[in-house]
Amino acid sequence: MVGFPSSDPDGPLYHKGWYHIFYQYNPDSAVWGNITWGHAVSRDLIHWLLLPLALVPDRWYDVNGVWTGSATRHPDGNIYMLYTGSTGNLTQVQNLAHPADPSDPLLLNWVKNPANPVLLPPPGIGPKDFRDPTTAWLGPDGLWRVAIGSRMEKLGITLVYKTRDFLSYELLDHYLHSVPGTGMWECVDFFPVAVNGTKGLDTSAAGEGIKHVLKASLDDTKLDHFAVGTYDPVEDLWTPDDPKNDVGIGLKYDYGRYYASKTFYDQEKQRRILWGWINETDTEFDDLKKGWASLQTIPRTVVLDGRTGADLLQWPVEEIESLRLRSYCFEDVLVGPGSVVPLHIGSATQLDIMAEFEVELISGKKTDEENSCDGGAAERSSLGPFGILALADASLSELTSVFFRPVQTSADAVTTYFCTDQTRSSLAPDVFKVVYGSSIPVVGDEKLQMRVLVDHSIVESFGQGGRRVISSRVYPTKAIYGDARLFLFNNATDVNVKVKLKIWEMNSAFIRPYPLDQL
Repeated sequence: MVGFPSSDPDGPLYHKGWYHIFYQYNPDSAVWGNITWGHAVSRDLIHWLLLPLALVPDRWYDVNGVWTGSATRHPDGNIYMLYTGSTGNLTQVQNLAHPADPSDPLLLNWVKNPANPVLLPPPGIGPKDFRDPTTAWLGPDGLWRVAIGSRMEKLGITLVYKTRDFLSYELLDHYLHSVPGTGMWECVDFFPVAVNGTKGLDTSAAGEGIKHVLKASLDDTKLDHFAVGTYDPVEDLWTPDDPKNDVGIGLKYDYGRYYASKTFYDQEKQRRILWGWINETDTEFDDLKKGWASLQTIPRTVVLDGRTGADLLQWPVEEIESLRLRSYCFEDVLVGPGSVVPLHIGSATQLDIMAEFEVELISGKKTDEENSCDGGAAERSSLGPFGILALADASLSELTSVFFRPVQTSADAVTTYFCTDQTRSSLAPDVFKVVYGSSIPVVGDEKLQMRVLVDHSIVESFGQGGRRVISSRVYPTKAIYGDARLFLFNNATDVNVKVKLKIWEMNSAFIRPYPLDQL
């Protein structure tokens, strides 16, 4: 939900470390009033130490829940935490909190401002349609801007407020942006990206060579959509570069199970990092049995795709590579039409897989095939599908397919799809099993490439350097622990596929309580 570098330059343990605030839910009650904020610290964004609760619903303005918020670090060193509270009559209001001791490297204690709530729903906005403030950015007039998601009937909108001190606010008389038919926008995010280059930008960056990304989580569909566009900091207006790919009707961060994401800027490594939430797709009974529910994806860096100019490239943070153990290399593995090839690496429950595919296209032939991802991995066509079978058992009774499907639409044109098929991922009956995917741009002479992170019940797949991402929740019953295997497959009818792979076994990250008695 919220992440930022540790604020204390002389902190004894987490100097240049990370601080993360997240939802924590009381499973003994089904009311939103049990939403609180937990928090944790980390040196590397991978291993986390849990701290006591940060904020709990104990005031009239948040008695029904401490909801999504964002942190803004002021140049003077102060941290301003704006968050949505749900009142006793379920009105959504915005509240301000700050660390009780900004010099505490763990930021253990937080104080709610006595002026709360600092923002109420404005006229014309429903009391339940006003939530999730963004990180603030500094405008050319020296005032901070904060965006908040809302709606007017089915019109999804982004409200913008100006503030100098995070206590008093002025609502702009126009929206930052709106899109008809998209419904309530929540967990809005707004940040700059460099047109050229591989580094992230501070949230307040503006000027030449910079585009801005506007993202909204659509409450109606539970999908995270973004668009790249141009921001006018004087008029406080954002315009999409491509209206056909506007927020809510075009590109998604993730084409699988993914929602309520948030980015923040890492000034130490000059990168923008994306967090995303993935909920369960099995039953509540299963959640109670295992004692936990929902998780976050591996943190991802985000940059503008320099080759398309319209897409974002998402990639696992480099720190994930510290979990790599033994590696396996496979060169030029030939996978014939209709075949499956086992990759003998032993247990395959925790893996980092890099795969590159070469196919022989049919010169001068139009296949007349309209297949996309919808038919899944079993529906064959001339050029695909082909890819990997993760979390599979030896008999292939359970498997999760991650694949490409090229479709040769003319003698010189090929449309490629990047997909994940969960329909055979589990023999358990009460599990949501679908096919996810999207078309994926393949530019120039690029080879088809995927990176797949496998971790027991989650498969995160990155196509073409992160131009498309698909996260899947799967619950195998046989392909678990030492019985999980990895395969290549090719269901094309007319082409061979040559595959190059590097695979790492992955260690486990630790998540455990911070030893507060050692402070």
